[in-house]
Amino acid sequence: MVMPFKPVILWTDALIYLLLAVSIAYGIYAARHEHLRAPWRQVRRNPLAMAALIVLAAYILTGLADSIHFRMRLNGPQTGVQGPIYSPQVLSALDLLCAPLRTHVEQTYSAPFALYAFTPQMVRLPDGSHVLEYPRLRYGGAGLKVPGDRARDITVRCLRAGAESLLLWAAIVGAVVAWCVRQPPESLRSALTRLARGETDTPWRAMLASLGAVILFIAAVANLGGAYHILGTDQVGQDVLFEAIKSIRTGLLIGTLTTLVMLPFALAMGVMAGYFGGWVDDLVQYIYTTLSSIPSVLLIVAGVLSLDLYMANHAAAYDNIAQRQDVRLLSLCVILGVTSWTGLCRLLRGETMKLRNMDYIQAAVALGVRSRRIMTRHIIPNVMHIVLIYVVLNFSGLVLAEAVLSYVGVGVDPSMNSWGNMINGARLEMARDPVVWWSLAAAFLFMFTLVLAANLFADAVRDAFDPRMRK
Repeated sequence: MVMPFKPVILWTDALIYLLLAVSIAYGIYAARHEHLRAPWRQVRRNPLAMAALIVLAAYILTGLADSIHFRMRLNGPQTGVQGPIYSPQVLSALDLLCAPLRTHVEQTYSAPFALYAFTPQMVRLPDGSHVLEYPRLRYGGAGLKVPGDRARDITVRCLRAGAESLLLWAAIVGAVVAWCVRQPPESLRSALTRLARGETDTPWRAMLASLGAVILFIAAVANLGGAYHILGTDQVGQDVLFEAIKSIRTGLLIGTLTTLVMLPFALAMGVMAGYFGGWVDDLVQYIYTTLSSIPSVLLIVAGVLSLDLYMANHAAAYDNIAQRQDVRLLSLCVILGVTSWTGLCRLLRGETMKLRNMDYIQAAVALGVRSRRIMTRHIIPNVMHIVLIYVVLNFSGLVLAEAVLSYVGVGVDPSMNSWGNMINGARLEMARDPVVWWSLAAAFLFMFTLVLAANLFADAVRDAFDPRMRK
């Protein structure tokens, strides 16, 4: 049986799957150990954290859907060819889910929910003459018979989206209420009262409110995205909302993979320097002081330009554009990780120097406990709150740094969807008259939501895992 598609696994896809497997394994391990279950129970009771977790889950699921890549099989004649022929274009599961947004391409700019192009063009009339006018969009409001019906059509679609999201949300609320009635057993009225007042052990009220907003957004995109350009189109006519959604995977990869590269260097060297002192401390200080004295932008530029030269000389090694984009993105994450571990290393060194003089550390040394066990069982758990704070702040900074690097031409591949490339393209659009503002607004809105949700959730995790804040 010939498959209708051919799976494609990129390097970043493999790392995402590995990270997902590690996260699941950690969840199973934490569920079996009380000293890890207790902090996560405290996180579960935080309304802001759980509401933010719903938003983060929506981002993560979008990134995972965009990490399932494949090439579709071509159905045309295959004369003289053995086996099926697959398209050179690499698509993802998200591309299929957002097919109307991806395929509805206009000629150039159009404003949000517009029916006509944003810039006038020369149009040829049936009599052979030419006139300068705003042409009708191919897909924006294409189903309207009369342009004046746009407001009514948008209202009807919004009401339909609201009704669909309300039905789905009500079904989820019903399932939650049924769970609350059974755990522990109580009357339906009592469960509804506690849920409405937010008195449940798990903050279902905050979670359901956040989930309702996510469902409403998805329903609005599903009902309006096929008929209108909700956030307009860019210079080449592509839907801005689709570009912003496709950029989620790039933002998550820049923040997570770079952190994973940076964390082992900073944690190992910072703890070793603070605990052992002496020549180990001098060596680590020399390394991170020397690396910090070099502007990180120059190191990143040198690494990216060297990579570009290598890729240009070995262009035949990449079968398609997606592989080239993937290699550059992965290399950028590695370069950013190697150049951004010094700040966390310095903080961990100072905190470890303070902890090694604590009574319980001195008692462990007097009892003959090995240094490796002291660092792994006593020091590292007590510095994890610093790691969490720095990682979250660094995640936000890395998402923003990608925009700066794209501005100077050393970010991700220019043909790749990313919020940095959107902002880089919007800097020229802001100088137009009238202003093309929707590309910058879309990138800002999606970045702001991701960073805010990550900060709220990580703040609750830090409070739960900080030993000094436990009661």
